[in-house]
Amino acid sequence: MENTVLVRQYRDIPYDIREILRYAGCPREADGTYTKLVQDCLSLLESPVLRVCYAEFPVQVLGPHLDLGFTQIDSAPLAAYMKGCGSYYLFAATAGIGIDAKIRRYARTSPSKALIFQAIGAERVEAACDAFCAGMKQQLALDGKTLKPRFSPGFGDVSLEIQREIIRVLDCGRKIGVTLNESMLMSPSKSVTAFAGITEIKNSEVKE
Repeated sequence: MENTVLVRQYRDIPYDIREILRYAGCPREADGTYTKLVQDCLSLLESPVLRVCYAEFPVQVLGPHLDLGFTQIDSAPLAAYMKGCGSYYLFAATAGIGIDAKIRRYARTSPSKALIFQAIGAERVEAACDAFCAGMKQQLALDGKTLKPRFSPGFGDVSLEIQREIIRVLDCGRKIGVTLNESMLMSPSKSVTAFAGITEIKNSEVKE
């Protein structure tokens, strides 16, 4: 079965300073010094264009075995996650190469800034995933369907090895510039892949 791979871009999602501080491991009640450091780093960074490529695939579950449409695997956690789903979105998201360049640049000269850029990258790619899932959920609602919270490789017993097939089937290199090395590390580093199961909206989920 041929699945069309589509691309979405997000340019104006506001930064979440609290999330950046959390990813950086700063205290919950961070003082102004930490916040200023984040603001200083943001001033050095061109706002990255967040990109997501995705396609819808059918899914069949038989015990712990799954036919994911593009590959087959055995995984009890993923099978439990896909219960009740007839299909799902397979997607990859990236914050782009600009943040990686900042991390490398400041790794030796200012480790604190390198740490903050790491945190900014984590916040950005999560923002891309959240924006994508929110948009698709809103679109699905028109057809009486909804989207489950995403499930990424590396969770439970789903090996990162499956990312080879994900990167291939979504044509991530050409679509959004994401590649995978022999160690299963993605480039740009602030990139993720995920499954998002599609289910029917239950009566209890329908708002009056």
